[in-house]
Amino acid sequence: MKDIGTQWRAVSGVSWLTLFASTGTLICCALPILLVTLGMGATVAALTGSLPILVTLSQNKEWIFAGSGVLLGVTGWLIYRSGRACPADPVLAALCRRTEVWNRRIYWSSMATWGFGFFAAYLALPLRIALGW
Repeated sequence: MKDIGTQWRAVSGVSWLTLFASTGTLICCALPILLVTLGMGATVAALTGSLPILVTLSQNKEWIFAGSGVLLGVTGWLIYRSGRACPADPVLAALCRRTEVWNRRIYWSSMATWGFGFFAAYLALPLRIALGW
């Protein structure tokens, strides 16, 4: 059986990976849409000229959103699954609780980032068309 410290480091590592992956949804989809909406289309053109990977990311946004969604699901399961316990040692227990708080903050930041990116990539334009804006 793995010790508690190793388990919490694994959860923390997956949480940071999830934050990184969900931020990718903003870079590929939400940022260009936001810049064009604000009238900065030339900035988007300059960005895609300087960073051609943005075009590739936006062309494969379904995979990016699916992959980061799976990571969010795994992270949520790791954080909220039953049967987890902090050690009895007071120092390790305090570290365990602090780590748990930070993992939850990172997780919910990732969820909000992913949700904003999903809204910008898939819902903003249909909503705008439906409302006639």
